[in-house]
Amino acid sequence: MGQKLGRISAATIVMVCATFLLSPRASAQATVTLQDQLAAQYKVVKMGSDTSGYSVIDAGTLLEIKKGGILGVPYSDTSILSTKYESGTVHTPSSMLSKGIGFGMKRFGKEQTTKLFPVGNKVYPSKIDVDTGKDIVTLSIVACDTCNKTDPPSYNKAKVVFQFPKGSLAKASAGDVEDTIGQLLSISDDSQSQDQGGQQQGQGGGQGGQGGQGNGDQQAADQGQQQQAEPQTIEKGQTTDQVQAALGKPEKIVNLGTKQIYIYKDMKVTFLNGKVSDVQ
Repeated sequence: MGQKLGRISAATIVMVCATFLLSPRASAQATVTLQDQLAAQYKVVKMGSDTSGYSVIDAGTLLEIKKGGILGVPYSDTSILSTKYESGTVHTPSSMLSKGIGFGMKRFGKEQTTKLFPVGNKVYPSKIDVDTGKDIVTLSIVACDTCNKTDPPSYNKAKVVFQFPKGSLAKASAGDVEDTIGQLLSISDDSQSQDQGGQQQGQGGGQGGQGGQGNGDQQAADQGQQQQAEPQTIEKGQTTDQVQAALGKPEKIVNLGTKQIYIYKDMKVTFLNGKVSDVQ
C-alpha cells in the first residue's frame, strides 16, 4: 500500500510540473525570440494614405540618426536600396547602383529621387526582420516629417541592414543588438514625451467635448470616465504587481535580467529593477 501511494504521489508531482511548464505564461516566456524582443523595444509606425497623400496613423518609437550615410527615397517609391552598417561603419549604396535604378524607372515615366538622411533627423521604425542564419537585422525606417519640420512632407524611407559577425547573432542578447542599433539609430529622448503629449491631448479633447452638457450630466460623465481610466492608470515607479492589477496579465513577458518588458495588446510597459521606467 505504501509503495502504491508513493507511485501515485510521484505521478502527481510529474503532472503538476508538466501543467506548469505548459501553462500559457510559461510557454510565452519560453517562446520569446530575438525578433519578439526587438519588436517590443521598437514599436513600428502605422502609415495610411488618402487623396491628400500619406500620413502617420499611429506613431512608432522615435529614433534619432547618429551617423550620416543612410540613403532614403520617397515613401511612394517601390524600389529601395539598402544601407549597410557593419563594425561601426555606414556603407552607403553606390551612386552607380542608384543611377541604374533611376534610369530603369524613367523607362516607366517615373523619376527616382534619393536623399541622405542628415544626422539628428528623427525617424520611425516601420519594419524589423531578424535573420540569424545570415547574422543580419534589417530595420526599415520612415522620416518623422513633423519632427524634422519637412514641408511639404515626403516621408522618405530607408532600409538599414545591420551586419553582425558570423555566427554571433544566434547567441547575442537583445541588449547587445539594441546597443549596436543605437550606434546608428538611437531611441530619441523625445519619444517618451511624445507619447505622454498624445495621451494628454486625448484627455483634453475628451474634457472639451463635454462643455455643452449640463452640470448633472457632466458630473456623471466625469465619474464614468474616472471609473474607466482608474483601472488603466500606469505611473512611473509602479511595481509589476501594481501594473498587473491595473491591466491584467500581459500577453508576453520579455525578461532581460534587470530589465523586463510586459507586452499588452495596445501597449508595452518597461520595468527596470522591478519598477516602471517607460510606457509605450
